[in-house]
Amino acid sequence: MQWHTRSTVKYIADQLKRCASLKEVESWYGLLFKTNTTQDCFLMNQYITACSNVHSLDSAIFAFSQVHNPNVFVYNAIIGAFLNLFRPLEGLRYYVDMLRNGLTPTSYTFSALIKSCRVLSVVGFGETVHGQVLKNGLALHVHVQTSLVDFYSSLGKVIQSRKMFDEMTERDGFAWSSMISAYARAGDLDSARSVFDEMPEKNNASWNTIIHGYVEAGNVESADELFQIMPKRDVISWTTMINCYSKHKLYREALELFDEMKRTGTRPDGVTMATVISACAHLGVLEQGKEMHLYVMQNRFKIDVHIGSALIDMYAKCGVLERALVVFYKLEDKNLFCWSSVIDGLAVHGYAEEALAMFDKMDKEKIEPNRVIFVSVLAACTHAGLVEEGNRRFLEMTSKYSILPEIEHYGCMVDLLCRVGLIEEALVLIRSMRMQPNPVIWGALLGGCKLHKNLDIARVAVDRLMILETDSSGYFTLLINMYAEANRWADVARIRAMMKERGVEKILPGSSWIEVEKKMHQFAACDNYHPASQEIYLVLDVLDSQLKLIGYAPDFDFVM
Repeated sequence: MQWHTRSTVKYIADQLKRCASLKEVESWYGLLFKTNTTQDCFLMNQYITACSNVHSLDSAIFAFSQVHNPNVFVYNAIIGAFLNLFRPLEGLRYYVDMLRNGLTPTSYTFSALIKSCRVLSVVGFGETVHGQVLKNGLALHVHVQTSLVDFYSSLGKVIQSRKMFDEMTERDGFAWSSMISAYARAGDLDSARSVFDEMPEKNNASWNTIIHGYVEAGNVESADELFQIMPKRDVISWTTMINCYSKHKLYREALELFDEMKRTGTRPDGVTMATVISACAHLGVLEQGKEMHLYVMQNRFKIDVHIGSALIDMYAKCGVLERALVVFYKLEDKNLFCWSSVIDGLAVHGYAEEALAMFDKMDKEKIEPNRVIFVSVLAACTHAGLVEEGNRRFLEMTSKYSILPEIEHYGCMVDLLCRVGLIEEALVLIRSMRMQPNPVIWGALLGGCKLHKNLDIARVAVDRLMILETDSSGYFTLLINMYAEANRWADVARIRAMMKERGVEKILPGSSWIEVEKKMHQFAACDNYHPASQEIYLVLDVLDSQLKLIGYAPDFDFVM
């Protein structure tokens, strides 16, 4: 066979593009090696690209190393391979080597280099590459310009990104989306929307970018408005909007949108599934959570760390800790979120010793904890009343892991000390905090004071709460109950008068949610909004009568 004829070279290049496995790619290299054509730069360019496509960087590096005089196209291929396989820094080193060998970069070289700089967030090197683009007269190539718009956009350099965008005589969809993204990241949604509206042919990427911008800015209404008029939605569009609802605690809306997504025939991805499973966890809807798990299994999703941690959290929050543990132990890979979910689940269900043991096991596996996981660890100590253990873990946060305690960690410690009656120690800790205590901290102290009947420190807590939450009735009510319990009726009257003078009253009652036949029902005290409220109150009257028959009498001592 004449290996250097044009038709044969084209045939080999076409075959390399079709290779779907490393074995196929390497079989062609064996053939090239036998026929002494491994120095053909065109074929090596194709071969290295094929190695990149099957995720074999080692084979690409080896093939490159065997080329005695690689040209710029071979360098382009290896730089692109490093970029595609998440090792862009090494690609930049090969670029420096290329310049030392006296080769002149092409527009494709610069496109890959600029993308590598974006991934690495190396501003200086990226700006140097931009200078070389200008020096080599390649500033007007559309893919180079688009890469520069995206580079400056990703770094938050909106002015430079806009300058590059305005200089473009021809703009593709990616350039428009990058410019929209630049403004959205900077929080300038008016400019982002203006660019979006100017776009002659809007593609899915641009729609998704502007919707995501509104989601990140917390503008659910505008995001939903655009989503509704979007001509064609892809999985990213649906997932962005589902995530929007979930992020803003509209969990039921998130699940309803997921059902609508399935009805359109759009297949969700792993991110979608992790989001909707998390929504089930927040709502506490076990049956729907099980359905999501079944859907994951039936559609052969890989249960990775994202879906896995969501499932663990869902089962734990829905009270089925055994299933949460089964999911955890079946996971091939476990990241910090998986460990955090299972530790939190154990802590919430009162398995403090097991939660702490799980944390120690994670520590032995060299997984660095974060602030969130320490909240679960300290909460476990709180639920079990482990004061010494809690103090030790609290101190280790800083001494061993260099994590400064945040308000949540102090809250756990104050709650722990108050539960075991160490009210004075809790007040000392509050006064030593490195930030101003918030109402939750003072509320925890007040709760401890009520439990252990410490009126002096309760008054200190209420004085602070009156400043921080002037219109909250809960803390006043707690103090009134404490005074009533101590038969200090003059103080009860004084606090009630103060509440009346300040216009403090209980406006919004607490509410409860229950799941019946896969539907959520919400109730508040004394409300009549539920369609079946009459029947519900009839049943409650029957239950009340039956309780009285067996001798139950309600305790009104602590009712304001």
